[in-house]
Amino acid sequence: MMIVGEGGLRQAKNRHLVLLGLFLLVGPGAHGQPVLFPEPLSPRIANYRIDVQLDPETRRLKGRQVLTWYNKTGETLSHLEFHLYLNAFRNNRTTFMRESGGVMRGAEMGEDGWGYIDVDRIALSDPEEMGVATFRLYEPGPESDDWESRFPLNVTAGRELTEMKEFIQPDDGNELDTTVFKLPLPVPLAPGEAVSLDFEFTALLPTPPFARTGAKEEYFFVGQWFPKIGVFDRGAWNCHQFHAETEFFADFGVYDVRITLPEEFIVGATGLEIDVTDNGDGTATHYYHAEDVHDFAWTASPEFLVFTGRIQDVDIRALVQPDHAAQGQRHLEAAKVAVGYFQDHYGDYPYPNLTVVDPRRGAGGSGGMEYPTLITAGTFYRLPAGVRGLEAVTIHEFGHNFWYHLLASNEFEEAWLDEGINSYTTGRIMNDAYGPEADLIDFMGIRLSGVDMNRLSVIDSPKSDPVVRNAWQNYNRASYGANAYSKSALLLETLRHYLGPKMMENVLREYVERWRFKHPKTQDFIDVVNEVSGQDLSWYFDQALYSNAVLDYAVTAVTSTAIEERGHFSEVREPQPETTRYQNEIRVRRLGAFQFPVELEIVFEDGETIREAWDGRELWQRFRYVRTTQLVSATVDPERKIPLDVNYTNNSRTLEKQRLEINQISRRWLFLWQCLLDLLSL
Repeated sequence: MMIVGEGGLRQAKNRHLVLLGLFLLVGPGAHGQPVLFPEPLSPRIANYRIDVQLDPETRRLKGRQVLTWYNKTGETLSHLEFHLYLNAFRNNRTTFMRESGGVMRGAEMGEDGWGYIDVDRIALSDPEEMGVATFRLYEPGPESDDWESRFPLNVTAGRELTEMKEFIQPDDGNELDTTVFKLPLPVPLAPGEAVSLDFEFTALLPTPPFARTGAKEEYFFVGQWFPKIGVFDRGAWNCHQFHAETEFFADFGVYDVRITLPEEFIVGATGLEIDVTDNGDGTATHYYHAEDVHDFAWTASPEFLVFTGRIQDVDIRALVQPDHAAQGQRHLEAAKVAVGYFQDHYGDYPYPNLTVVDPRRGAGGSGGMEYPTLITAGTFYRLPAGVRGLEAVTIHEFGHNFWYHLLASNEFEEAWLDEGINSYTTGRIMNDAYGPEADLIDFMGIRLSGVDMNRLSVIDSPKSDPVVRNAWQNYNRASYGANAYSKSALLLETLRHYLGPKMMENVLREYVERWRFKHPKTQDFIDVVNEVSGQDLSWYFDQALYSNAVLDYAVTAVTSTAIEERGHFSEVREPQPETTRYQNEIRVRRLGAFQFPVELEIVFEDGETIREAWDGRELWQRFRYVRTTQLVSATVDPERKIPLDVNYTNNSRTLEKQRLEINQISRRWLFLWQCLLDLLSL
C-alpha cells in the first residue's frame, strides 16, 4: 500500500489518470492490460478476466472467466470454495427463497422470472493469460520469483476439473440450495503459490430485478453474476450461502471485463471504461478495467440519459431514466455532496470515478444498492424537492464505497460494520447538508429527520437480537433491519455525543486509514475507538453490540411540598424566615437493562435551572432541593444526546402532569404519522 498523506493520495490518483491516458494513446503494456495504480493498494488475492455476452431477448449471459487466486493465507489448501449467488433465484426451495417468501426489496418473484447460473466447465489455466506480472499481485517474498514455482497446479494447463465440483450448504444443510460449491484441488496449494482456473458459465437474470440484480424489458442491472471465490479467513473458508438478509464478503483483486451486447446500449460498470469496439454485427464490446476492488457489477439500457459532473478529483456519471430527466442534476448534486464530505471528513476515495444508476420503473429491486465505483439510487416521477429520498439513498449508497468496499468487512456475519456505520455517516451528511431538524422531509409542514426514522425502527423492534449476529440468524427481517441499520446508527450517534463530534470524526478517519483493504472485525473497530479516545469503552460496546439491552431512562415522579415545621427544634438553630419553603423532589428511573450516564435538568418557578449528572447504574435515583419556589419540570437527557433511548415521552415531567401527558401523546402520534407518510411516499 502506498503510505502518503491525503493530499499525496489525491495527487497520486491524478497521476493514475495521466498514466491511463498514456495507455489509451500509446497502447497497452504486457498482456494487453492497462495499469491504473502504479503500486497495488490491496493484497490483490482474487483476480478476474471475464468475457461476457448479453442476449437481451432471453436475458441470458454467456461468459468465460480466468480466475487467478494467490494463496496468502499462510496455510496449505486442499480445496477452494465459490459463490454462485444467482442460484438463489433458481426455484422456490433455495435457502434465499424459503427465507424471503419470494418477496424482496419491493419486488416479487414471478412464475417465469427465475434466474440461475450454471458452471459449464472448469479447467486449469495458464496464469499468463491474466497478465499476472503486470498487476503485481503480491509483494516479492523469500520464495522463488519463478512463475512456474508459484503456479504448481498449472503445469498441466487445460486439465478438466468440472466433475470435481461439489455443492455444499455450510449454513443450513438445505440440499436444494446450490449457491456455494467446493472445488477440490488435484495438488495442495502451498502458501505463496497461486492457481489459475478457466471457467465457462451460463446465467439467466431474474425478472423483474430481484434482490439487487436482474432485468426489466430493456433495462439490465447485473450483480453477483459470475462464479466468485470465497474468502479464506482465520483458518477456514468463509463462504456462506446466499440468504435473504445477507450481502457479501470477498477479497480484493484486479478485474478486466469485456461486455458484449447490442451497440445501442449505454453501459455503466465498476472501474473505468478503457475501450469500446464495434464488432460490425450490431454489437459492441465494452472493456472495463478495475484495480483493488472486491466485486464487479454492470448495468445496460438503450434509454439511459447521461449526466456528468466532477467534485474534487472524482468524475461522476449519472445514468438516468427518461421519465426522471428533470432529476438528473439532483443525482449529480447528491453524489457530489457525498464524495466531498467523505474525502473531507473520513479519508481519500482512491478511485477516479463514480457511476450513479437510476433504476427503470418496475425495476425497484435493483435500487438502493452498492458496488465498487457503481451505485444505484431510487426515485419517482415529480419527486418534490423537500422530500429528499433521492438524496438520502444516493449519499447512503456512496458511503458503502467506504464501509463496504474500502474496508470490506464481512456482511454475512457483522453487517453493522457496513450498514450501521454507513447509516450513521449518511445521517451526519444529511444533517449537515439539509438539516438539522428536517434533513429527510421538509414538505407541506411535515418535517422529519433520519434520526427520527432510525428511532421508529428501533422502537418497533427494540430487543429481539443483539447487533453483532449472523445476518440470517436474526429473529425476523424487522430485527435484522433495526439492528444492522437503525440501532447501529443510533448507538454511534449516541457515542458521538458522548465523545464529542471532533473526536468521533477522528475515530472514523483513523478506522478508515488503518483498515483499508484489510477486512476489519468488530473488535478492530472497538480497539480504534478506545485508542483514539483514550478511554476503555468496552462497557458501552458490550451492551450496545453484544446484548439486546434496552436503554430507557424516565422521570417517574416530581413533587413539591410546602414545608411545615412542628414539634421541638434545637435552640442553637437560627430562626427560619416566615417565607414558605418547599421540599422539591424528583425521581429518575432506569427502565431498561442498558446502563448509561445521563444528565437531568430541573427548572424552578423563579427561572433557576439546575443540571445534575447521574451515572445511570442503579435502578433509580432521588434528587431533593429545598427552595422558596416550587419546581416546574424535570427532564432527563434534555438536549437529546442519547438517541438510543427508546422512549422520549417519559423523559420529562411537570407538576401539571395531566396536560403534559396529553401533549406528549399528541407529539408521539404526530411523530408516527409523519414517519408513516414518509414510508408511503418513498
